[in-house]
Amino acid sequence: MPTPFPSLATCVTGQYPYSFLHSTSIPPALLRNTNTNTNTPAMGIKGLTKLLADNAPGAMKEQKFESYFGRKIAIDASMSIYQFLIVVGRTGSEMLTNEAGEVTSHLQGMFNRTIRVLEAGLKPVYVFDGKPPDLKKGELAKRYAKREDATEDLATAKEAGNEADVEKYSKRTVKVTKQHNEDCRKLLRLMGVPVVEAPSEAEAECASLCKADKVYAVASEDMDSLTFGSTRFLRHLMEPTSRKIPVMEFDIAKVLEGLDLTMDQFVDLCILCGCDYCDTIRGIGAQTALKLIRQHGSLESILENLNKDRYQIPEPWPYQEARRLFKEPLVTPSEEIPEFKWAAPDAEGLVKFLVEENGFNNDRVVKAIEKIKVAKNKSSQGRLESFFGSVVSTSSTSKRKEAPDSKAPAGKQAKTAASGKQAKAAPKKGPAKGAKKK
Repeated sequence: MPTPFPSLATCVTGQYPYSFLHSTSIPPALLRNTNTNTNTPAMGIKGLTKLLADNAPGAMKEQKFESYFGRKIAIDASMSIYQFLIVVGRTGSEMLTNEAGEVTSHLQGMFNRTIRVLEAGLKPVYVFDGKPPDLKKGELAKRYAKREDATEDLATAKEAGNEADVEKYSKRTVKVTKQHNEDCRKLLRLMGVPVVEAPSEAEAECASLCKADKVYAVASEDMDSLTFGSTRFLRHLMEPTSRKIPVMEFDIAKVLEGLDLTMDQFVDLCILCGCDYCDTIRGIGAQTALKLIRQHGSLESILENLNKDRYQIPEPWPYQEARRLFKEPLVTPSEEIPEFKWAAPDAEGLVKFLVEENGFNNDRVVKAIEKIKVAKNKSSQGRLESFFGSVVSTSSTSKRKEAPDSKAPAGKQAKTAASGKQAKAAPKKGPAKGAKKK
């Protein structure tokens, strides 16, 4: 009789060695039965998701993961890593580790999810944060204080033996470190996936790539991707659990139409709702903020007419600087960004990094590398079929045309790289009709 699978909790807490998770194929049912109610909440702009659902439902639509076949998608890397650290292989306060005790949850999550993205025919471009703007220091200080409080609460929960609180507070202590980022950069380059290092905020860089038609959409859980002007914004694309959750797509043009606002007014709305750069005005939630913006048109007019006895404006309240950061963020000029290339995976490098250095199972890594190769061939073949189909087709269906590149706001150049063995670029030949997907 075969040995039964232990629970995921048993694997992680040490009754079975760490290598069990890396060396054994865990049944999907076991993964589904674990507590995965850990979706990262919408971040960045307070209450924006519900506000759009109530006032601009036409701007949101559910899409199948596979509907983005052949599309270039800019992915907020730090947000994805954060999700993986919270969810992958976690029970209580325990996470996946290698023999040295170093956390590998982020590597496991990034490796598996990126393969899933590639197998669906998507072309991911991972964007990493650079130096945060000075105006964000206040928000970062608040997050640090919350992690400190959570650390104390976690210790209390452990002493009391309260497993639910242990898991809850341990998640609140999670922080994406420089090492986590460096590990994932190395992994992605070995997988042959493009990596972009933003000069500042990753969400701003992603939005700039999208506005310049370098990518089709931006994937993140941070709602201020819309405030930065992403033309298409995707949530749940990088869902870290085994559940198949539909992708939620937001269209900025339909957002503005549904809210009956200009882009400038939408930026002011987001600041008034509460963002990473400014505190909220106590008593003003998202619905009230929308009402005020519609009534007065701008933050300046709102402040002039606001009842100061009822609403206390924080001091300082640097809304003008926040507005500037959303409208003119530090990003790479679009003309300085090279063409993204998806190279063949570096099989030897992946085995060395994942198996020898981080304790992953050799057979599983080798099989995963083959999946990457098959996925990239499938994506290329699909594009070829689409190309020839567009030439011989007699269908009257209109085809998308590739928009000309537009200049993103000027700023410091990002470092863009895709490592692994570089495949020779195919000669650029435009089809007689239509254009290739972004």
